[in-house]
Amino acid sequence: MTELSFTRAGHLTALPPLSLYIHIPWCVRKCPYCDFNSHQAKSNLAEQAYVDALLADLQTELPNVWGRPVETVFIGGGTPSLFQAASIDRLLGGIRSLVRLQPQAEITLEANPGTFEKEKFQGFKDAGITRLSIGVQSFNDAALAALGRIHNRNEALNAIETALGLFDKVNVDIMYALPNQTVQTALSDIQTAIATGASHISAYHLTMEPNTPFGHTPPKGLPQDETAQDIEDAVHAELLNAGFEHYETSAFARPGQQCRHNLNYWQFGDYIGIGAGAHGKISYPTHIERTTRKRHPNDYLAAMHGSPADAIERKTVAAEDLPFEFMMNALRLTDGVPAAWLQERTGISPAHIAAQIRTAQQQGLLDTDPQFFRPTELGRRFLNDLLQCFL
Repeated sequence: MTELSFTRAGHLTALPPLSLYIHIPWCVRKCPYCDFNSHQAKSNLAEQAYVDALLADLQTELPNVWGRPVETVFIGGGTPSLFQAASIDRLLGGIRSLVRLQPQAEITLEANPGTFEKEKFQGFKDAGITRLSIGVQSFNDAALAALGRIHNRNEALNAIETALGLFDKVNVDIMYALPNQTVQTALSDIQTAIATGASHISAYHLTMEPNTPFGHTPPKGLPQDETAQDIEDAVHAELLNAGFEHYETSAFARPGQQCRHNLNYWQFGDYIGIGAGAHGKISYPTHIERTTRKRHPNDYLAAMHGSPADAIERKTVAAEDLPFEFMMNALRLTDGVPAAWLQERTGISPAHIAAQIRTAQQQGLLDTDPQFFRPTELGRRFLNDLLQCFL
C-alpha cells in the first residue's frame, strides 16, 4: 500500500462529534466470563474520592477539546449503579460545569437488576440520567447461576418494569450460546426481553475471553458451533420479526431508539475516556490521538489526586493504521457510513485504499455503492473476513 499521510496540516477542519465515556470499575462480584476492567467492591466504596478523581481527569483533558460540545455521556463499568444517586448527581453536575454538555444529550448509566439498585433508579433519573442499560444476560435462573450472576429472573423483570416507568430509553443486555442452551431456551430469553417493552436490546454471543475463569476453564455444556449459529440466527430473526432494526453487529432497536453514544463510536466520532482503564479518541486538525488511563483503581486514584497527567498515556495513531481503524468501526453498522467520512474523519482519501475496497467488493463482502462503505449481508456474517481486506 502507498505510504499514507494527512493530505495537509489542518485537513480535519470539521472535527467529528464528541462524546464522554466514564468508567466506574467496581462490581459486587466479578463474573467468570468478563474481561472488562472490573474489580470486586469492598464494603466501603471510595465514591467521593473517585468522583473527585473523575472530575480532575476531565479537567486535565479540557485543553484538548476546548469549546467542543459533548453530545452523549456513557457511564459504564463495572457496575456504575453501585454508586449512590447523590454521587452520580455530583459527578454530572461537575461535568456540566466543565464542558458544554448539550441540552438534549443522551446520558446512559449501566445498571444491574438487583433490588438494592432498583430502588436508586428514581435518584438516577433526578440526577440527569436519560437512558438506563440493564445487564440481564438471561431470564433463566439456571443460566444465570451458570454465568455467575447474582440476580434472578424476577429481579430482572422487576428492574426492567421500574426502569421503563422512569426512562424513555431502556436497553436490555442478553447473552446467547450459553451452557446447555438450546434454540428454544434462547428464544424464550429473547421473547421475554421483547415482551418487557424495552426499546433497545443488545444480544451478544457468550465468548471465552483470555485471562478470565471461563477462558481458562470453559463451562460444560457449551453449544457446538453449528448449534450456536442456529441459536444466533433464531435470536436475530425473532428480534427482526418483532420490529427491531438490526443496526449494528450486536445491537437491535425500535425505530429512533438507537444508542447515540455507541453510534458515535462506530461512526469514528471522538470520545473523552475518563476513569480507571478508560480509553479515549481525540481528533486534532493534523492527527488523531488515542488515550488510556491507568488501569488499576488504586493507581488511577493515586495519580489523579497527585499528578493527573501521569495517569494518562497518549499515542498518535499512525496514518497507515487509520483506514483499518475507521473500517473496524464503520463496518459494524448495517447501513455503514458515507464514503466521504473516511476523508473527513481520518484525513485519508478513499483513493489511497482503492485496491482494498475493490478486493472487498469482489469477494461480495462490501456494497458496490460508491457513496457508502456498507457491508453486504455476507460481509455482516463474515465481518472478520471483510475487515481483513483493510489490514
